[in-house]
Amino acid sequence: MRFQLLGPLSITDGRDVVVLPPSKPTALLAALLIRPGSVVSTDHLRGVVWGEEQPTTAKAALQSCVLRLRRIFAKYGIEDQAVVAVAGGYRIQADTETLDLLHFRQLVDRAGTSGEEAELYTLRAALALWQGPLLANVPSDLLHRDEVPRLAEERLRVLERVCDIELEHGRSRETLVDLWEVTRVYPAHERFAEQLMLALYRTGRQTEALAEYRRIKEHLREELGVDPRAELQRLELAILRGDDLGAVDTGRAPVPFALRGAHPATGTPTVQEHAETAHHERPAPPATAPLPTVPGFTGRLDEVEALTTFLTGHRADVHAPSVPVTGAWGRSPVAVLSGAPGIGKTALALHVAHLVRGHYPGGCLLLPLTRPDGTPLTAGEALGALREASAGQPGAGPALLVLDDAVHPDQVRPLLAANARGAAIVTSRMGLAALVATHGGTVHRLGALEPGESHALLTAVVGRERIGAEPSAALLLASVCGHHPLALRIAAARLLTRPRLRLADCADWLRRDLPARLSLADDPRMSVPLTLDEALERLPPALAEAHLRLGSTPHDVLTTGRAAAVLGIAEETAEEVMERLLDAGLLEEGRPGAFWMHDLLRAHARRATALPPGRVPDPAHPAWREQIPPVGRTSPAALR
Repeated sequence: MRFQLLGPLSITDGRDVVVLPPSKPTALLAALLIRPGSVVSTDHLRGVVWGEEQPTTAKAALQSCVLRLRRIFAKYGIEDQAVVAVAGGYRIQADTETLDLLHFRQLVDRAGTSGEEAELYTLRAALALWQGPLLANVPSDLLHRDEVPRLAEERLRVLERVCDIELEHGRSRETLVDLWEVTRVYPAHERFAEQLMLALYRTGRQTEALAEYRRIKEHLREELGVDPRAELQRLELAILRGDDLGAVDTGRAPVPFALRGAHPATGTPTVQEHAETAHHERPAPPATAPLPTVPGFTGRLDEVEALTTFLTGHRADVHAPSVPVTGAWGRSPVAVLSGAPGIGKTALALHVAHLVRGHYPGGCLLLPLTRPDGTPLTAGEALGALREASAGQPGAGPALLVLDDAVHPDQVRPLLAANARGAAIVTSRMGLAALVATHGGTVHRLGALEPGESHALLTAVVGRERIGAEPSAALLLASVCGHHPLALRIAAARLLTRPRLRLADCADWLRRDLPARLSLADDPRMSVPLTLDEALERLPPALAEAHLRLGSTPHDVLTTGRAAAVLGIAEETAEEVMERLLDAGLLEEGRPGAFWMHDLLRAHARRATALPPGRVPDPAHPAWREQIPPVGRTSPAALR
């Protein structure tokens, strides 16, 4: 288990992230982790937890708080990092493997002893460990007053050095994303303002460089009653004169972001490793593309309204390219659309992107994060595709990314960092809870369409006259398709290509062999069974088999007890299986503890389990639980 202090205080096992609730044990844990391995006095801990209004029985109350914290550790199976009572206080042991703060400091120390290129990679890796507002869920005035500014200063020193290296090597454009963000968060930080002015000037944006000087000059005078320091004043004068201020941006390929844990031994990728990765034989990443249209898009009115408001309502001036987009967490807006395969996530994302594209002068890009063969792009490949595509975008303002079919948060995080002034819509069959935990945003889990929405979709594609001629058959057809968007579009396409086919006959023909007949011969992508097969291939085999067995049962409502009985496993293991299938978009949740499966998924499961049984493992085998690794065959390390 690993503690994450550089953001909301959380616990992770490398797969799932648990953000601790604001509470006294959370404040106590933060105080101990800030000083790992050191004895933290009881007086200091009482001040952290209760502030100046300490209870009369403060000693006993602190002991009770420690006990609650130990119970939290036991709940999440944390055994190695115990809270130890020692003379005068308490202590918790941690190292670079169990605490991100120590890993960050290790990387920073290592960077100082390497060459500049390796130093840049290492420092980028260190910065990638910061995952949101520092200790946002820790209710302690003392920590936020004394410790948070000190920790934030450590990050700022690293970011300042990163920008220095980029500027020294003529990569001014690569610093702009970081500098725009940090100068708005820390408007009085003169060194960052100086770096931003220099980067803007070297990229031919003299007017914006001078506007940045005016901004910080006005801020310092209004807030502190002082003028900018001499270095800033000299830089303004040099820009006004048009002096040569060093290396102009060469426009060469940027250094890729170094990602957390990219090297299994050191945590730092080397230049040689990047070269080897580039020449590794694998299918080329799918190209980024202009936004395609979605003909006949209907329904999802609530989601469309919420998303358009979210993507346009966070900006004071949405047409000003120099103003960063920021959401409620102080980050770029991120919208996650999750749900079952073929449920219409991409269509909704593209439809909304078209509606809001006028608010993003930097353009809109569609970036598939999974290849046609189902293998995911690594974060480096995705980042390279984004940078290549961004070079041809219409402007330098905020851009909107549509990141399609993500399989893990580690694919998405570096893309959000590279597009820090813009926004993103992320589609995924997974819930991406860890991404939401670290970056905030809005989440929409899509289900089947409402009957009225299904009818509107058929009308939009097939035509009002034909649907109106058989209104009852149209309702039946939508029901046979399970109000599933992909199934409805396939059925509608079949009707369009066979103008004499009655809707009633089409519905009757389809339901006699579901979902096998919901496919189009001329395009394998338009196939419900193949889409569901591909979704199961992404899962670990034991988890895929569990889905098929559960789907082939006669139970309309699945509970943990029923799942345990069907699979022949303990209820604890069955609960884990249900949660993972839910996260993979293959189950839906009703009332607490009750799950259900879409009719098409159940039909697919029944058809699959009716095949010869040689491929189905015995779920009663004692090692069955060990056969279920985290959802998705791709580990986070493989995505880096």
